[in-house]
Amino acid sequence: MNASAFVIGPPEGAGATLLDLARSLGFVRVERYQSLGRVERQSAETPLAFFLCAAVSDVMSLKPVADTIRYAPSIKMRFSPLIYFAHSLSRECIKSCIRMGFDDVIALPYSAGNIVDRLDRQVGKVHTYYETATYFGPDRRNRIDDGRTSQSDHGGGEYRRIEIIRDPVTGIDVLRDDYEFVI
Repeated sequence: MNASAFVIGPPEGAGATLLDLARSLGFVRVERYQSLGRVERQSAETPLAFFLCAAVSDVMSLKPVADTIRYAPSIKMRFSPLIYFAHSLSRECIKSCIRMGFDDVIALPYSAGNIVDRLDRQVGKVHTYYETATYFGPDRRNRIDDGRTSQSDHGGGEYRRIEIIRDPVTGIDVLRDDYEFVI
């Protein structure tokens, strides 16, 4: 895949394992995440960047990095795939990742073939993102049971609905950006 992978996590253990796994998946460039500026510079060579987060004991500790990515001024960064690799999944872990705007959560055990299939879902397809006063990320309304109905649009109020497509050659293209208000 003509994309870069930036691994977020500790230099040993889960972070090192994810770094090795990312190298085996065929990314053009794989390195530890250091800063958004570094990812921006790499995007001149590989327009699409994946952010791969290694398992941590407290998934909420990833919130500052997730917010940095999701609220980046650059479209290239803010719509980049953000994926969490968990040792085991709990309902609370999944809900936390969804609230932080992760695109996917992959749990152990996983094979390289399964991961490639999951990563391929992030490329070449239209993805819908929502931005509200408290959330920015992929459309996940049907993935959290928090009392909203399927007819509600993020609980009402102002929101943006943004459709994007990711391509390894051109990067990220915004296809549609609608601002709406629901009473």
